[in-house]
Amino acid sequence: MKRSAALAFVVWLAAACDKSGGSAATSSSASASAAPAFVDAAGAPLTLEERAAKLHRESIVVDTHDDVTSTILEDGFDLGKPDGKTATDLPKMRAGGIGAEFFSIYVDPRFYLHPSAHDGGPARRALDMIDVTYQQIERHQQDLVFAGTVDDIRRAKRDGKIAILMGIEGGYAIEDSLSALRGFYRLGVRYMTLTHSVNGDWADSSGVSGPPPEPKHHGLSPFGEEVVHEMQRIGMLVDVSHVSDETVEDVLRVAKAPIIASHSSARALCDASRNLSDDQLRAIAKNGGVVMVNFFAAYIDPKYRDAARAVYKAHADELAAAEKDGTHTARMNDLYGKLSEGIPRPPLSVLVDHIEHIAKVAGVDHVGLGSDFDGVSAMPVGLEGMDGLPKITLELLRRGWSDEDVKKVLGENFLRVMAAAEAYAHTTGGTLSGDGSMRAFE
Repeated sequence: MKRSAALAFVVWLAAACDKSGGSAATSSSASASAAPAFVDAAGAPLTLEERAAKLHRESIVVDTHDDVTSTILEDGFDLGKPDGKTATDLPKMRAGGIGAEFFSIYVDPRFYLHPSAHDGGPARRALDMIDVTYQQIERHQQDLVFAGTVDDIRRAKRDGKIAILMGIEGGYAIEDSLSALRGFYRLGVRYMTLTHSVNGDWADSSGVSGPPPEPKHHGLSPFGEEVVHEMQRIGMLVDVSHVSDETVEDVLRVAKAPIIASHSSARALCDASRNLSDDQLRAIAKNGGVVMVNFFAAYIDPKYRDAARAVYKAHADELAAAEKDGTHTARMNDLYGKLSEGIPRPPLSVLVDHIEHIAKVAGVDHVGLGSDFDGVSAMPVGLEGMDGLPKITLELLRRGWSDEDVKKVLGENFLRVMAAAEAYAHTTGGTLSGDGSMRAFE
């Protein structure tokens, strides 16, 4: 395992040094026409739909951002007892062919801004969410298995199980403690989004739907740079979704291993501060990282975004009161959904346009899927739940993508980046805590 990790890092390093590595376009029509004929076991030709279904089954489908964890914690939802309200449950995960799912350890900014004896602070919130994640894995051992490495994910696929991983959303969860960061890694957290909708103590935010908040650090503070270094030293992926443009720039300046954007789309197609510019896409590709496309209608479709903003503005007082009341995540999404019911949702093709744009700008090796299921109020038509994921595979094949490139988007690109992060941590040669930085927050 250590040898394969080191080899993965060497492969990543060679690719990152290749100036042409980040400029590859999507599958060309020439490569598509050169593909072999697709037949079943008996030699009969496969329809495009049959080919897509077969390819999806064979692929390791990775989704790097699912907020169902909030509903599990706040409302006592169980994945094995579908209620028709969530995008994520065991039958939908199976129908969607998911191979590895990152449950979001989402720490609402209110736990950071207004900690209390009753609800706790950001670290306590993260721990509560981690615990219910393990609860679901332990309740449903026939279907789910904890995964902490790429090898674990591939083993789960071979065993017919769904690998469950975790990513902290909101770096203020570590409460300015590198020791806490290492503790979360021990508990299974494999990426951390550096902040959420507010500026943290050491990283600036992109905001959510409006303009970014006033910069506090103009990117990362010196301690924020230390957080990035320590994350990469121990093998935790650095996630730049939700961070400001200056923070993205700072992360890329100090990063020594590939980074991710766990759920961000293309700003060129939908101008939202939460999305990434073409320059950022190219920079992440040069770093060797990967951008996981967000499915939220308001982040992929400017028509939906503008209509939704107008509706939300008209109901600003109602929404502000609900936010102040500390309404649960699922109920807030329900409220946003009800307010925007009359707005036409984009077709699935608009989402795939973002995948193709990122592949064209950054290279086909640098794009994947980061749905934001159960964390937003509106998805493209046909992707209301995880069971809709095979439709992405079909649409990519319709557009002439090769099987190999589709597999990359579905999961292999992310697995390459995660393997490179593991390999970089191995090259540092240190122990988790014994060689860990004890630099204090300034």
